[in-house]
Amino acid sequence: MTIRGKLVAAIALTVIGPVVTIGVALAAFGSLGDHSDAVRRAGDRQARALELKFAVTDMNGWQTAYGYDGGRSRPEFEAAAERTKAQLEAAQATLRTPREQALLRELGEAFDAFMELDTKAYAALQAGREGEVRRIFLGPEIRNFDAMARAADRLAAEEDRRAAAAAREFDDARTTARRELVAVGIGAAVVIVLLLLTAQDVVRLALERRAT
Repeated sequence: MTIRGKLVAAIALTVIGPVVTIGVALAAFGSLGDHSDAVRRAGDRQARALELKFAVTDMNGWQTAYGYDGGRSRPEFEAAAERTKAQLEAAQATLRTPREQALLRELGEAFDAFMELDTKAYAALQAGREGEVRRIFLGPEIRNFDAMARAADRLAAEEDRRAAAAAREFDDARTTARRELVAVGIGAAVVIVLLLLTAQDVVRLALERRAT
């Protein structure tokens, strides 16, 4: 290649190199940002499912408590039931995939049945029919709780799976970005070498012309 050709190539690489470097870097960081947001959203969904799972268990525990302490823990149960309802409504508003919605419908139906039967159990407790209360709590109410717990467990497992998938995708994107940036760095090093060689040729040519 002639000196003129090398100069043209060097100038072209000098212009194109930074543009390519910036473009690759922006694309890499943009991809990482998108995947980071996906990981954060998946974590939020996972936390939502776990909170709902805990609320269901907490509510059932307070129901059992007031059934055996003569109703003294009833206010705590009512507060736990309100928290469960609020968690369920929040989950229904944010977890929108068909699988999530199906599990939330299942949980919601079991919750409604649980609360309807609880009304009857509390009325029996107030009437002094403690045997009826225990029959409800140890029979159909346990089945309602089990239905809620199974749905909550499956929902939590679904969100765990989605969170793990988002984390894997982030790791893959990070690896790809690292490789792309390394490749760009190698390319930049090649450009620098070409520029140095071109400069050396230009200096040599200038010295030869001065000598003649």
